Amino acid sequence: MLSLERYLTGLTTEAGELADHAIAAGPDAPVPSCPEWTVSDLLGHQGMVHRWAAGNLTQAPVSDHAALEQESAAGIPTDPEEQPGWLRSGAADLADVLRSVPEDVPAMVFLRNAPGPRTFWARRQLHETTVHRVDALAARLGTLPTTAQAAIDTDVAVDGLDELLTGFLPRPRAKLRSDVPLTVAVLPTDADVAWTVRVSTDPAVVTSGAPAEADATVTGTAASLYLGLWNRGDEIAQTGPADAIGLWRSLFRVSW
Repeated sequence: MLSLERYLTGLTTEAGELADHAIAAGPDAPVPSCPEWTVSDLLGHQGMVHRWAAGNLTQAPVSDHAALEQESAAGIPTDPEEQPGWLRSGAADLADVLRSVPEDVPAMVFLRNAPGPRTFWARRQLHETTVHRVDALAARLGTLPTTAQAAIDTDVAVDGLDELLTGFLPRPRAKLRSDVPLTVAVLPTDADVAWTVRVSTDPAVVTSGAPAEADATVTGTAASLYLGLWNRGDEIAQTGPADAIGLWRSLFRVSW
């Protein structure tokens, strides 16, 4: 995992770049990676989530998360020109909150094997904001960006892959399943890490390290794997008889 300050510096930097891409694209531009959204929708969503996360930490424990979400959404500016600045200020405020609360603040977390709530939310919001910054860049370009255009640092990509694979994927609500059991190796080509994903009719089981044998091996740089497994890029490759990438594309989507 990364340091707290690395998460928070990344969070505010990514929010600033998201806002910059949004301004360049225009509020009504469609978001290719989120077809139901315009750029204005994207800014509203991300700014709301930052404020919700801050409330989850400062008001912990929260008894009514739906009410907190409504409160956070109520402040979305109706003037699209105000949304980029509103997004930046919300990210900065969240970073300040994360610096001020204790690691064991009694806030809600929702992933398996989660770290302490402060670290959990610093990590989660860095990656949430990074993925949506890529969405804003896609809106600016009119297509999904390449790995080079997305420019995600290797350490951030490795950390995000670990959160995605060991946190989101094993949840019971995750829909990645296979009637025929599959063992999939995920191997970044530019980092000394690996994950083994075992897929069956039950929730996926994910462990660190490469398997002795795999039905499919998925490779690429850490950044290209990050984009590819978040369904924001296609610069990854696979070997072996099983179509792990096709299965992932058809079944796996992240939601709360």
